[in-house]
Order: sequence, then C-alpha cells, then structure tokens
Amino acid sequence: MKISYNWLKQFLKLNWEAEKTGELLTNLGLEVEGISQFESIPGSLDGVVVGQVLSCDKHPNADRLKLTMVDIGSKEPVQIVCGAPNVAKGQMVPVATIGTTLYANDGKTLLIKKGKIRGVESHGMICAEDELGLGESHDGILVLSEALTPGTPCSKVFEIYKDEIFEIGLTPNRADAMSHHGVARDLKAGLKQRDIHTELITPSVSNFNIENRSLKISVSVEDTNLAPRYCGVTISNLIVQPSPDWLKNRLRAIGLNPINNVVDATNYVLHELGQPLHAFDADRIHGNKIVVKTMPSGTKFMTLDGEERILDEEDLMICDDEKPMCIAGVFGGINTGVTEKTKSIFLESAYFDPVSIRKTAKRHALNTDASFRFERGVDINNTEYCLRRAALLISEITGGDISSDIVDLYPRKKDDYQVFLSFDRINALIGQNIPGDTIKSILTSLDIQVKSSTESGLGLLIPFYRVDVQREVDVIEEVLRVYGYNNIDFKEKLNASIATSSKFEDHKLQKIIGDMLASRGFYEILNNSLSSPKYNKFLGEASKESEVTILNPLSADLSVLRQTMLFSALDTVAYNINRKKPNLNFFEFGKTYHYESSDYEERKHLSLIVTGTRNENSWISPSKPTDFYFLKAAVDLVLERLGILNTITESISPDNSIFLEGLSLKKGNTGLVTFGIVQKAILKAFDIKQEVFYADFKWGALSDIVRSNKIIFEKIPRYPEVKRDLALLLDSGISFDEIKTIAYNTERNLLKNITLFDVYTGVNLPPEKKSYAVGFTIQDDSKTLTDKQIDKIMQKLQQSFEKELGAELR
Repeated sequence: MKISYNWLKQFLKLNWEAEKTGELLTNLGLEVEGISQFESIPGSLDGVVVGQVLSCDKHPNADRLKLTMVDIGSKEPVQIVCGAPNVAKGQMVPVATIGTTLYANDGKTLLIKKGKIRGVESHGMICAEDELGLGESHDGILVLSEALTPGTPCSKVFEIYKDEIFEIGLTPNRADAMSHHGVARDLKAGLKQRDIHTELITPSVSNFNIENRSLKISVSVEDTNLAPRYCGVTISNLIVQPSPDWLKNRLRAIGLNPINNVVDATNYVLHELGQPLHAFDADRIHGNKIVVKTMPSGTKFMTLDGEERILDEEDLMICDDEKPMCIAGVFGGINTGVTEKTKSIFLESAYFDPVSIRKTAKRHALNTDASFRFERGVDINNTEYCLRRAALLISEITGGDISSDIVDLYPRKKDDYQVFLSFDRINALIGQNIPGDTIKSILTSLDIQVKSSTESGLGLLIPFYRVDVQREVDVIEEVLRVYGYNNIDFKEKLNASIATSSKFEDHKLQKIIGDMLASRGFYEILNNSLSSPKYNKFLGEASKESEVTILNPLSADLSVLRQTMLFSALDTVAYNINRKKPNLNFFEFGKTYHYESSDYEERKHLSLIVTGTRNENSWISPSKPTDFYFLKAAVDLVLERLGILNTITESISPDNSIFLEGLSLKKGNTGLVTFGIVQKAILKAFDIKQEVFYADFKWGALSDIVRSNKIIFEKIPRYPEVKRDLALLLDSGISFDEIKTIAYNTERNLLKNITLFDVYTGVNLPPEKKSYAVGFTIQDDSKTLTDKQIDKIMQKLQQSFEKELGAELR
C-alpha cells in the first residue's frame, strides 16, 4: 500500500524526515518496506534551462533540419540542430543541455550528448512538451513566455510537485489502516507515546449544504444483512473534465492514473479516509430508483472493463428499476459510469458484508481497491461522513450543486465490541509492568474508550471498525505495539525447564519413517489440503455426504477439503511428468477430512506414490519399470521399521473405486494399509498416461499400534539353521498365504521362516495348475537338528500340503 508523506502531513503537523517517520511506522506494526521519491515531472527538469533562439537557418545537409544558435545564459551561445517545424528566431524555448537525462511520458530516458547531425555539431536539444514529461504533444517545440530570462532553470518556470512515498506491507487484519487517515491515527498514537503531542486533523464537512432538491432518487435495500448501511446523494449541473493538477499529483504519487474530476474525487476520498464510493450517471438510472438486491443466477452483466460476466445468485448488485448497474462493492457497470457527457450523478457510500464481497470478488476474479477494503471491513459509522466529504469535493471541482437530501438506510446499528482488560494479564503476557496511566493513554489514542476502571483492570469499548481487536489478547497486542517492542527489557537470567517426551510422539515417528524413505530414494511432498469437488466422483456416492465444503473458498477448484491423499499426490505427479520427470517416488504425511454422524473428523495418513522406472538405464543395469511389488516392498519396509510387520495379515483390497488391483493389510480387525494400481479412469482425469502405484497408510491407527507394541528381545541362537525346499504342484487358485498358514500350523516351534522363490506356469504342467518353489528355514534354539528330525518335519509339511491343498511334489 502506497502512502504519501505530503498527504499524511495534512492530518498531522509533522516535520520529521521521511526515514524517521518510516521507522516509527514500522515499530507500530505498519512495516515500511521502502521509501521512494515522486516528482510530477520526472527528473524535475534538472539540466533543462530557458534558451533564446538568436538565429535559425536551414541545415546545409538536410532539408527538414534547422541550424540554430541559442543563448542559454552561458558566456557563448550554443549551436543546436533542431527538426521542429515551428522553431524560429527570437523564441524562448526549453533547452536540455549536454549531460541532461530526459524522461519521456512512455518511460524511456534519453541522455543528451554532444554529437553531429548530418555533419554539423549539436550541443544540446530544444525540447517538445512530451520530451520533458509536461504533456502529450509532439507537434513541435514548446515555446515559452518572452518575459523569461535565458539561462533560467526550467524547474523554476514550471511548478514541480515532489513527494516521498511509503510502501507499507499492510497485513490483512489491519483494515483500520487502509487509508492515509488510518495511518495518521496510528502515527499520532506513536508520537504521543514519545511525548510528542499533535492534533489529528480531519477534513471538515461543515460546509455541506443542499442547494436544491431537484433530483431525488429513491433507494431500497432488499437484504440488509448483505448491505447493513447504504447512503447516497445526488449532485446536478456538474461539468466532467480533467481534474486540477493538485488532485492529479496526489493520485499519481500513490500509483493511480487520473480519469476525470468525478472519478478522481471518489478515488481521493477512498485513499484519504478508507471509504470506497461509486458515482452513477443519474440520467441513466431508470425510474430514478436504486434497488440493492441479488439477481437470478446466470444473469449477464457488462462491467467497466468491457467483460461480460455471468452473475451468481449470491452476488449483491446495485440495480435501477430495470437492470443491474454495478456489482456492489466490487466493480461498476459499463452503462452507468461517469463520462464527459454526464451532467448529474448519484453518489453512493455504503457498508457491504465483507464475506459476501470477498466471495463475489473471487468468483469473478476481480481485485479492486474497493473490494480490497470492503472484504476486510470499513468503518460503518464513517459512511455518511465520507459521503459528505466526497460530495463537497466533487461540487468544488466540478461546479455541481448538491440536489437532494442524503439517503441513509441503517436499520440495525452495529454495536461496538466490549472487552475487559486485566492488568495482571497484560503484565504477564508482556513480561513487564506498564503503568496503568500509560495503558489508558495508548488506548484512548487508538479511539478505544475506557468505560470503567478498577484496580484489577479496564472495561473497554472497541470501535466497530477495529475488526482485528475483539479479545483481551488483541487489546494487549495494540498496547504493546504502540508502547514499543523495543522498550521491553530483556532479562539477564534465562529460565528453562527440561521437557520429557515419549519416543512414540507423532513427529518423532514421522521423522524416523521419513528419513528411512528418503534414504531409499523417495522424496517428501507437501500438498494443499484443499481440493476440487470434481475429483470426489471417483470415490462413490457416499463421499458426497461426507464432503467438507469451504464456506469462503479461494476458487471453485479449492472449495472442499480432501477425503483422500491420492488426488493431490496425482496433481504433483502430473506436474512433474509434464516437466519431463516421469520417474517418481513420493511420500507425504497429511490429513484427510470427513463429515460423518453430524460431526467433523480429521484422519492422519501416510501416502506413497510411485511411477515410471526404478532406476536410470545404464550399461551395467538396464532400467526396470516400477511395479506393484516395488511398492509392496516399500510398504513392508515401513511396517518392518515400525516393528509390526510380522503381526500383519493380507487380504484383497475391497476399494475398487481407487484401485484396479490391490491389497489390504490389517492387524486383527483394524485396517492399516491399502495399496495397489490406480484406476486408469482416475489417471485419465489428470492426463497421466503411465501406470501409477499408490499406498495409503492409516497413520493414526499405525501410531496407536506402535505405542502399544511390546518389543521382545531374544538371544542370538547358538545352533545353526537348516534350509530345505519343496517344489509343489498346486491348483492355480491357491495363494502363497495359504501355504504359509498351513506350514506354521503344522510346525509351530521349529519353523522360523518360509519364502517363495519361484513360480512357474506353462508347458509341461496340467491345465489350471502352477508350480511353487517354497523355501523353509528350520532351527532349534537348544540343540543342533539331526537329519532324521529334519526329514520328519519336512514329511509332516508335505503331508499337510497334500491333505489340505491337494498338492503334489514335482
């Protein structure tokens, strides 16, 4: 936000240097990010002097050039080649001397050097008004008054407005400081704390007078919740023309382009007092009637920028008897704006619901000075005062007459906020005792009324416009920023206590697993919890009922909270693939959000997502595509690191909405992980053409199990283990999990491990059969096994497989 120092000085009589004032503003919480210089004429015409043309002859080598001798107040006249058709002997002209930098209207600069033009030396430049930044004309050189003296600096001939501009990084909560008056109010409070007492001067509206009542426009508000206060007045017999120079300079100094005297006046009051205003061409208001209401969804409306916008049923509109004229608090319409033909206006000053304005502005992708202020909250009690101020200003610079009574619709007054401030609380939070009188002085300088005072604290009345000060801690923050953070003493002694925490705290477990995954080539991602509702169609009808919708979304694509980590991860995958990074291994810790059983619920998750190839292609190791088993190995790795892998049971994943094929892992009846191949229909929605594998860990359930899991330590066995293999011919529908279950039930004590190291299907096997090569590890912790004992165990296993699975040895 740009703040003019000259403008501030109209509110406060202050002679400080800008740097000192900027330092105080920063200490008050209005961070000054930079101070820049403004000049109404760029360069301030430094190096440009008045010259008198002593002679003007034809250039010897060019028909369209003139060779002039010009007196610029130096000992000798200078020779200048000029191409302007209107240059003539005896004229007083602006001359840019050698070394001068000119700043043109188009932003380009020109350094004047001694040079030759068509073989003739030229020692300067006779300038046109656009070359000096004085106007737009380039028809010829600028001819000055004959009363001027050669050599007079042009900076003394033309009035140059100079200013210093503060660039303030305004935080969203400081709606009260969105104007020069608001900044001046803070500055006054800061000065008072430093024993500099100065009055805050506000523009007077005592001269407001209704010249006649010839133009009455009625106003009605259909929804006072959306427009709690609406004021208006008419001004007739005005002349729309360019604004006076003082007004143009004020607006240009803060980065605004002047338009005409009516629009410039409304912009001036906006930045002066923080109240947005809008002027309608009164002759274009059908029925002499203003209606503040919403329009049916789908209504078309043309805004001032020439864009046709489709209205939503929640968009508040300013309408006449026939049509909408303006998007309330956001943007005006093209058909009722002020033009050079406008003779009378209806001037609006209102307070609109901040949430409604923000939704409308975001819905139509509009960000205007008006919406910026309305959506943060303006001073509802200042609405009529600002209208009077703007009406007086417009009357003054347009010659118009105020031609109606002020319409002020304010049916339900907004109450100020009441807060009790405890002295003990403020001293405890700040860490230093601040005298009660100092606290009162600071609060009153911020327009906060002290309604009651006791030994324990103060009863306060907070102005309605201070939307950021509604709690005791907010008041304490206000006191502290004005008192000065730099005035708080630091203790020489530092007290601290040693905190004890469990090794199973969530952030510690996340770090352990995160570090392990990173060491295995995974990259951590952090995605937005906001998602698009269009993706939830892949989760089935039930997801619609459990959807958590944002009341005030930034956009339609970020209007719901995610119910799965998958879609935001796929966004990241698609982003990387589109940038030629197809081989991806990602993990993310995050939450999903659900509305179930009339309550909101957050669930913690860990997600893994892999796609592409496992490794880069090389001469020693050709690239291998990522597959389901690569993901399963990563899942097992996580569970093993958490110490619960051996307690998990597997089953086919029932979640067919997400997975083409997949597995679910459980402990007892508690589901822990689902993973598999992502459905092609989902990938198509993200324009992903390669296979993607995804795993979803229910991190909350995993954490609970890990905390309750007891680790049992055993001695390393002293006796050797024995490995034996069986090649089993099985029905094709039998799974390895069934073999494991039967094996462990058959030999519970000595069987330590079972592995599947080969699967064969094809020729030389009967139809609907397959061959499994299964490895068994057998060990006795108390003695060395004999061949006889080993053979007996293997025979028992073989018989169990034959009996329960119909297996045959190959």
